Amino acid sequence: MHNRKDKQRILVLGIGNILWGDEGFGVRVVEEFHRRYAVDENVTVLDGGTQGLYLVGFLEHTDCLIVFDAIDYGLPPGQLELLQDDEVPRFTGAKKISLHQTGFQEVLSAADLLGHRPRELALIGCQPLDLENWGGPLTQPVRAQIAPAIEMACKLLAQWDSPAKPRSEPLPASKRLLGNNIDHANYEIRDAADLEPCD
Repeated sequence: MHNRKDKQRILVLGIGNILWGDEGFGVRVVEEFHRRYAVDENVTVLDGGTQGLYLVGFLEHTDCLIVFDAIDYGLPPGQLELLQDDEVPRFTGAKKISLHQTGFQEVLSAADLLGHRPRELALIGCQPLDLENWGGPLTQPVRAQIAPAIEMACKLLAQWDSPAKPRSEPLPASKRLLGNNIDHANYEIRDAADLEPCD
């Protein structure tokens, strides 16, 4: 039986801005993953939000990394792509999806320079439809990819000998990664209802 010292250190990371339309995809996926699945002690689940280069410190202690993010691949909205290892652009020449936060390419580039690049890297990205809707929820094509993105991550964790285990019941709001006021149920669904025209 492996103990924690013997097992690979794995980070499951969601990044993005939930207040900016589809850019919240990565955070919403990691939030739902944490709500539905328990993981081994060697696995850390993190809402990276828009912390940018502050995330480099987390990569220092990571052997295997899964990142959920909204990525502008130039594909149809809602299309999900899995990039692994050298397929993931790590350098700042890659196109950014937004101008108001540090791109994850910069985080990986900094980790490379410091010698902290994870041995294995998987980027699960979804093509956004709308990055301009300040204060708005995920669009339907992007929201529909939350469950498939989680399924991809579960397959990777199983390959890395640290399978995620379905919880008997989803976590209550008080134990989720995000607070009650900005979790999916309290923020996005309420927000969408608020936007419906009055009679």
